[in-house]
Amino acid sequence: MLHINDLTFRYGGRVLFDRATAVVSKGHRVALVGRNGTGKSTLLKLIAGQLQTDAGAIGVPTGTKIGMVAQEAPSGATTLIDAVLAADTERTALLAEAETATDPMRIGEIHARLADIEAHSAPSRAAQVLSGLGFDADAQARPCSDFSGGWRMRVALAGVLFARPDLLLLDEPTNHLDLEATIWLEGYLKNYPHTILLVSHDRDLLNSVPTTTIHVDQGRLVTYAGNYDQFLKQRRANMERLQAMATKQEAKRKHMMAFVERFRYKATKARQAQSRLKALEKLETITLMEDDAEVVFNFPQPDEMAPPLIALDGVTIGYGDRAILRRVNLRIDMDDRIALLGANGNGKSTLVKLLAGRLEAMAGEVKRPTKLRVGYFAQHQQDELDLSLTPIQQTQRIMPLAPEEKVRAHLGRFGFQQSKAETRISDLSGGEKARLLLALMSRETPHILMLDEPTNHLDVDSREALIEAINGFEGAVILISHDPHLIELTADRLLLVADGTVQPYDGDLDDYRRFLLDRARAERAAAKGGETVDAGASRKDQRRAAGGGPRHARPAEEEGHRRGVAGQQADRGEAQDRSEAGRSRPLQRSQRQAAEAPDRPRRRGQEAVRRRGGVAGASRSL
Repeated sequence: MLHINDLTFRYGGRVLFDRATAVVSKGHRVALVGRNGTGKSTLLKLIAGQLQTDAGAIGVPTGTKIGMVAQEAPSGATTLIDAVLAADTERTALLAEAETATDPMRIGEIHARLADIEAHSAPSRAAQVLSGLGFDADAQARPCSDFSGGWRMRVALAGVLFARPDLLLLDEPTNHLDLEATIWLEGYLKNYPHTILLVSHDRDLLNSVPTTTIHVDQGRLVTYAGNYDQFLKQRRANMERLQAMATKQEAKRKHMMAFVERFRYKATKARQAQSRLKALEKLETITLMEDDAEVVFNFPQPDEMAPPLIALDGVTIGYGDRAILRRVNLRIDMDDRIALLGANGNGKSTLVKLLAGRLEAMAGEVKRPTKLRVGYFAQHQQDELDLSLTPIQQTQRIMPLAPEEKVRAHLGRFGFQQSKAETRISDLSGGEKARLLLALMSRETPHILMLDEPTNHLDVDSREALIEAINGFEGAVILISHDPHLIELTADRLLLVADGTVQPYDGDLDDYRRFLLDRARAERAAAKGGETVDAGASRKDQRRAAGGGPRHARPAEEEGHRRGVAGQQADRGEAQDRSEAGRSRPLQRSQRQAAEAPDRPRRRGQEAVRRRGGVAGASRSL
């Protein structure tokens, strides 16, 4: 399907690929992995023909359709469903030709080809893809101009998925998705009928979808069989094997050199010494694989504070006079690790903004100690960084009284040693800027961290470092994330934000994943004529798929609310919060012993949730 032969490419004077070679077989799902800056996204652009190689060749069979998410999201008066349908350029062209064709033979060819590509089912398939990415039937009929940039990028993704290219190129496809859409996408890609080349930092996605992994390593492409975890295991084994070979060879070299030095001037041994010397010259150098530099950072530890840190009693939250969440009851203590579930637009970010003190309650009571310190992270804050400053200058601007040694020590917690601390922010990568924001938001040693999508722009290793930092933090954490791996390894309480309410989720993340997949199957079955949910699903899952659980977000409705009522109040990170209201019953807190036994061991790790128990695509042919 795809042949990369001796690829060489330079960018900005830097060699990204140096005689790189790889082969991708037809039908394989391939993960492209490597540290940020190694050229993964560049390689996708080279394959798509958006960039030209300096040397070497990239080849695919004649007629191969290559699909990659369009760089510009669809806009204007075109409806979402029409924008997605238009992404299948072959179908669009055939339908247009069918309207004007007069030759009976050509008309027959057109209709035969339309049948081959299942054009008759296109509207249904397009609707299913949009539904999986969070757009209900009403939203699909709205114009693209009604939606924010993040939602329109989902439409662009829907377009390339619907077009079903022979070679699907995906670069961080989950960046604009919520957890629900991410889980749907995972299932869709696992059943994709053609070849996939995927760049992602979502570890769950990298483990569930790929059949092959290609590692971008020092300008070369190294292919491994299996998913991301299998790649790590194989690479570690290769590194250990090479290290053992190098150690053995070095011992042999030293032994031979000792013989040469001892006997090279002794007449009876000179010939043997000379022979050993020639053998030494012929020994091949074993090049060791470079291990990626470890990413480590940690949050400063807060002083103890009596519970609760925050208590909400019958709180209504919204913008202007429009309520988004009603009668919310919630208590947060120092040992809480809470992940918020629910589609984008349901009010997760609105709830976090209230908890962080960035938004006032419309009704009800919010209790928090006057000395409570909150660290708040949101992706839109990157736009607030002064790109002309260095990290140390940016930090000193908001900590003007702090000694420089203290500022440097704090930045050092997040991997900004002297050289990086003095690098202009404009020259930092997206992941480094995200780490800088984490450093800035924790500068006052907060008792509680509010993290709204903290993993965007972080590579896999940085995400693992974030997990370690969260699990080592002694305060409370409220988390919104589309990364299931992060939630599974850090959260021990799950709250579902849906239908204008905030409720404890009765199950773990695996239960939630099953519910979402069952619901998607039920929707597909209904579209095909009323088939039922899988018989193998549990009764609880069948009940949920039949009528319970969260509904799709209503992004179009929220867009109208955001523009009309609360445009000044809702920042870019709130463009998804939904203006839905509903009845809410008081939250039932999980049984916990924090007050009675404050020194009990913290529960962390992958089984934490289970132990608590409550818890448009551009298509191109070559």
